[in-house]
Amino acid sequence: MTKEEYERLAKEIVDACITIHKIMGPGLLESVYELCLMKEFELRGIKARNQVILPLVYKGFELSKEFKVDILVEDEIVLELKSAEAMIPVFEAQIISYLKLADKKLGFLVNFNVSLMKNGIKRFVNNY
Repeated sequence: MTKEEYERLAKEIVDACITIHKIMGPGLLESVYELCLMKEFELRGIKARNQVILPLVYKGFELSKEFKVDILVEDEIVLELKSAEAMIPVFEAQIISYLKLADKKLGFLVNFNVSLMKNGIKRFVNNY
């Protein structure tokens, strides 16, 4: 995927989040926003999978622990969704770890529990 394709998709993701926030508002469960995003991506013709399992691999060994990415867009962009009073450092550490574990270049930490959606979206990169 080229940088232009990443950027085009990133804009669509941000726009989808803003659209959902305008319609649904803040304060709902994370799972509600996840379902709405999956439908919004489907309506926009964007391929996305939710609750994608990432195995824990350490020194080439797959260990008996796995992680779940909330949404993986076009098999390239990781979305970690929140509906929290505040963004805390552990949320940022989580998405950075997911990007590394999944070997993905771009991710978004999205908190829907904000009054203005643009304040709830934070972009993260990994070897981008």
